Amino acid sequence: MITMVGLSDRHQAVSAAVRRFPQFEPTIPRLMDQSESFRDICEELADAASALSKVDEAPPALREARRAEWQELVDRLVKEVGAELRNDDAAVRLRLNPPPAR
Repeated sequence: MITMVGLSDRHQAVSAAVRRFPQFEPTIPRLMDQSESFRDICEELADAASALSKVDEAPPALREARRAEWQELVDRLVKEVGAELRNDDAAVRLRLNPPPAR
């Protein structure tokens, strides 16, 4: 059973990925349904982006270190999401992502 919290988490995860990869908007929810690992990456991205957006609430002495940590995590997760999207066969077939030159 999907709860309202589960739907909210999913929406946030989809939104976090779509903000960075709007050209893959139709692909992202489908991949989340098909791949638990992709869904986990998107959920982690949403959590990290949320934490980064709230870093100014951290004590001043910790703020910049936390900002760097969260930004590094967001950047890494964005790369992972992008790699999964670029490797998605359906996206290649729909020409959302042309196949690599050989």
